[in-house]
Amino acid sequence: MHQLTLRMKWIMWIAAMCPAFLSAQSSSTEEPSHPVNWITIEEALERCKTAPRKIMIDVYTSWCGPCKMLSKNTFADDEVSAFLNERFYCVKFNAESADTVRFDGKVFSNPGYDPAATGRNSVHEFTRFVGVSAYPTILFLDEQGKFLLPVSGYRTPPQIEIYLKLVADEHYKSITTTEEWQAWSAQFTPAWQ
Repeated sequence: MHQLTLRMKWIMWIAAMCPAFLSAQSSSTEEPSHPVNWITIEEALERCKTAPRKIMIDVYTSWCGPCKMLSKNTFADDEVSAFLNERFYCVKFNAESADTVRFDGKVFSNPGYDPAATGRNSVHEFTRFVGVSAYPTILFLDEQGKFLLPVSGYRTPPQIEIYLKLVADEHYKSITTTEEWQAWSAQFTPAWQ
């Protein structure tokens, strides 16, 4: 009897939570008024030759829930997408794709890629080259394609704003210690909601 009672409580809890979970996971049909202009890393580096900008790379996977939230909630935010389009070249890179990537004089591929795989796949050589092992990870590069900093994990618009402005406004150049970062970030007030 005790086992049955616990099982019934568990089933009732799942039934109660299921609609909330499904509504939180449903995709919005509303499009941002300024969608992010995603390009390849090769296109970004080529554009930097004539119109230099920092580069932001969203390293994601198709199975990653926080990656989907970053795309849906953060990159779809009008303030975030408008800022990205104005100040960065934006690259969306699937860390497990079959794409060939040319970067820093090297060619990267994914020799272990399995087109029949569902869910996880083999990790791309470029993903390993840039040192990404958690998804999502946002990489920031300078106008010459040199790495500046990574930001791992899901971030809301106010949480990502500090990193976008740190890089775009070149505050990172004057921050060399943990104490300087703590002081700068403590005075930063997000404008995006």
